[in-house]
Formats: sequence, C-alpha cells, structure tokens
Amino acid sequence: MIDWQQVDTLKGEIGDDDFDEVVGMFLEEVEGVLDDLRNQKNDQTLEGVLHALKSSALNLGFSRFADLCASGEAQAANGGAVDLEPIFATYQSSKSVFEAARA
Repeated sequence: MIDWQQVDTLKGEIGDDDFDEVVGMFLEEVEGVLDDLRNQKNDQTLEGVLHALKSSALNLGFSRFADLCASGEAQAANGGAVDLEPIFATYQSSKSVFEAARA
C-alpha cells in the first residue's frame, strides 16, 4: 500500500522539516481534488486529474493509490467508465496507514 523505500528516499532528499511540509501539501491537495471529484466540480478531464493524482502519489510512496489512479487514467483515456469509489477508499486506507506509521 505504501512504498516505504520511496518515503525514506524522499525524506532523505529533502529533510525532515521539508518532508512534513510536503506531506501536508500532498494531503491537502489530494483531498481537495477527491472532494471535487465526489461533487463533480472538476473542470479538467478525468484522465488528466487521475494522471496528476498518480504522479503525486508515486512521489510520496502511496503506491496502491497510484496504481488505481493509473488504471482509471487508462480507462478514461479509452473512453471507459471509471469507478472512483475504490480510488477514494484506497486513498483513505493509505492515508491511515501512512499517518499511523508516522505517529
């Protein structure tokens, strides 16, 4: 669910203080985007939104969430329907695991 090696690499590259700031920005941004998707308030294409979420998630080590975003991105690119519920649920699960490990 979480790529802890990626988390450690990022933390080593930017330091503890900046890492905490990056985590805060990531969580805030992702939750805003997911809320927009839930409320159908996003003006961008679903493919583009999922691509951006995937990229951010990979950077912070949210690997399972990134995988689901990548699958949804591919489905959207091919004109298919995307079930967002597993994406929402996996983000919440990943966030819980991540925050529990940081506590």
